[in-house]
Amino acid sequence: MIFVLLTLSVSFILTYLAIPAIIKIANEKRLYDMPDDRKIHKKPIASLGGVGIFIGFFLSTLFFISNKTNPEFQYFFAAATIIFFLGLKDDILILSARKKFICQLAVAAILVHLGGIRIDSMHGILGFTKLPDIIGFGLSYFTIILIINAYNLIDGVDGLAGMLGLLSMVVFGTYFHLAGLPSFSLLAFAMAGSLIGFLIFNFHPAKIFMGDSGSLMIGLLNSILVIKFINVADSVAVPFHLESAVGIGIAVLMVPILDTLRVFSIRIYKGRSPFSPDRNHIHHLLLDRGLNHKYVTACCFLLNVLFISLAYFGRLLGPNFLLCILGAASLGFLAILLYGKKPKAKKINKQVPALQPNVRSISRTKVISLEPEKVAVDQ
Repeated sequence: MIFVLLTLSVSFILTYLAIPAIIKIANEKRLYDMPDDRKIHKKPIASLGGVGIFIGFFLSTLFFISNKTNPEFQYFFAAATIIFFLGLKDDILILSARKKFICQLAVAAILVHLGGIRIDSMHGILGFTKLPDIIGFGLSYFTIILIINAYNLIDGVDGLAGMLGLLSMVVFGTYFHLAGLPSFSLLAFAMAGSLIGFLIFNFHPAKIFMGDSGSLMIGLLNSILVIKFINVADSVAVPFHLESAVGIGIAVLMVPILDTLRVFSIRIYKGRSPFSPDRNHIHHLLLDRGLNHKYVTACCFLLNVLFISLAYFGRLLGPNFLLCILGAASLGFLAILLYGKKPKAKKINKQVPALQPNVRSISRTKVISLEPEKVAVDQ
């Protein structure tokens, strides 16, 4: 337990100390995430918070997790480093969906073929157990890429991705601690500490965003932890055995996964790329109902806690029945959100600060360097 507390504390302190320096550099260099018609914020805000999260997470894991006793972790760290720099480049330069997808495939390949993070069983779902290698590899790739993008897409409201990531890290970290897998527990709590340090500056009104460098890394770590959780918790050999591990694992990530599957399905149905941006996410629907940032974050967080509680207390019903209950509950929530009575819209004069970015940055960057005398930012 002492190492859990140390890892949590070190990652928190490092991130908490790093974020103000990152905000200062972003202000000095005029590096901002610019507001537009699709985005919610109304003034330029730095979106490099993932740098602080990475610093706290990476250094604390290097301090307390030994690669000698956990050889697969070197591949986890390699994958995390790649996905961090992919996100960082996307925070500064506009990357095409194709390039991001190729990099995510490479990261998934590292985890599956070198790190041993793979799905090789259906754990009784629909009566299936052991999977052929080709199907297991394909399902593993799909799961990793889905979860990576899920936390990237849910990052649209102050504190939302960070709070959902913190929730999953605490749940997985606690389970692995009780199950006798301390290294995976430390991995989860290292990210939890970094997220706590970051969230102090990310709650509404946010002083900084985590950006893709942060959200993609949270998704990557969750993909590692949930697949490991399903493979371990379903085994009777572990000290803390759980029935219906697949359902519980899905419930821990339910809100981001539900949101991603929904928007991807709608975009594909309309003949668009699943990675094309829009304002059709769960947090957008909640904002349209009049909730502010804090209430949207609290609503999604409590909803995810409800899914976890439902899965945990319903685990003895079996994986198939439990998944049906989770699916019905999620569809019920979406039905209320989509078809429930909405408040009357108020006329709002939306004023976005008149900002003139450097011409050379418009077409190739989304974190834009602005001329100092033309920046209209509230101090």
